[in-house]
Amino acid sequence: MSTISDIGPAPLTIVDVHVVLRTPDGKILLSQRGGPYGYGQWHAPSGKLDPGEKPAHGAARELREETGITTDPARLRLAYTVLHHQAPAALRLGLFYLATEWQGEPVNREPEKCLDLRWFAEDDLPDDLIPYPAAGIRGALTDPGGLAHHGWPAA
Repeated sequence: MSTISDIGPAPLTIVDVHVVLRTPDGKILLSQRGGPYGYGQWHAPSGKLDPGEKPAHGAARELREETGITTDPARLRLAYTVLHHQAPAALRLGLFYLATEWQGEPVNREPEKCLDLRWFAEDDLPDDLIPYPAAGIRGALTDPGGLAHHGWPAA
């Protein structure tokens, strides 16, 4: 029988919160990365959960920090979860929230990290989505409540 100590230390787990902001006519707000990870590619407003922060509160905070849009965390619906195997020593837990009620118009509040904010029809998302968030965005739209394992090595 193997134990945890037989297989090595537990991987570092980072919790990411993402917001799939969706209009009644099926448009999704995406941001174009300006930082080194995924430069020029698209993803949903997102970020890391702060220590002690509830996930829906972190998602609402990240949305506000990046776009100026405010939403009540109680109105966010957890739509999809992605377990992203980033590296042997790192695992990302991606929580994808669907937001259909909010206040404000999107503004790029982090121009040093974001090249553009743009609305896309949910059935015509850009081809150059960052793969990990793409799994969560598409899952939130087509398989609400689902779970994906992304980037896991073959067994």
